[in-house]
Amino acid sequence: MIRGAITVKNNSEKEIFDATEELLIEILKKNEIAKEDVFAIFFTATDDLDKAYPAKKARELGFESIPMMCFQEMKINNSLSKCIRVGLFINLNTGVKHVYLRDAVILRPDLLEGNNE
Repeated sequence: MIRGAITVKNNSEKEIFDATEELLIEILKKNEIAKEDVFAIFFTATDDLDKAYPAKKARELGFESIPMMCFQEMKINNSLSKCIRVGLFINLNTGVKHVYLRDAVILRPDLLEGNNE
């Protein structure tokens, strides 16, 4: 499974969709995989994001026939807000590069550029 996360500034359908697209494209690019290599996607979003399902944008991007689910992230005091997390289940036996963008980099400081091999 490849993991990643991204934040948005505002709770709007456009920002949620734009961020979802940016994150998925970056994950595919960094891992040099095709959409066809992905067999399922799970999304979570913090409770302050309720204007759109990230999976809807993923379908528009061509992930049409795979199972996807959207969940609400646990609400924890002082946790990162306006955050979309994703897990892509892939059909590969190679190393993966997890992708954390924008303010979501604080979730995995061990994966900062150059350390996510």
